[in-house]
Amino acid sequence: QVQLVESGGGSVQAGGSLRLSCAASGNTYANYCMGWFRQAPGREREGVATIESDGTTIYADSVKGRFSISKDNAKNTLYLQMNSLKPEDTAMYYCAADMWTTDCTPNNFGMDYWGKGTLVTIAS
Repeated sequence: QVQLVESGGGSVQAGGSLRLSCAASGNTYANYCMGWFRQAPGREREGVATIESDGTTIYADSVKGRFSISKDNAKNTLYLQMNSLKPEDTAMYYCAADMWTTDCTPNNFGMDYWGKGTLVTIAS
């Protein structure tokens, strides 16, 4: 059974940093497209960043230069390093994975597997 479990969320001051992790189990994820998405209260889900099996990354304009997505295939773990955090980064952050998609971008909200999310709160 495929399972994605996020961790690392919390509350920090603006300008601070957090690193989110997504532990994947039930399969080997080296060949998967994986990504981070977020949803703020009262707003639609937004793509943050994706990483392909070959390591190609794509970022939303709102996080470019501040966030970095990476993965450790040996640990089946996806990461999101978030620096220079802003209050508008406050949201529930979700990890997603898809083995067969040809659309490995932050615009793809139809990925096969999703975690339950981890909450990030940025205080001004």
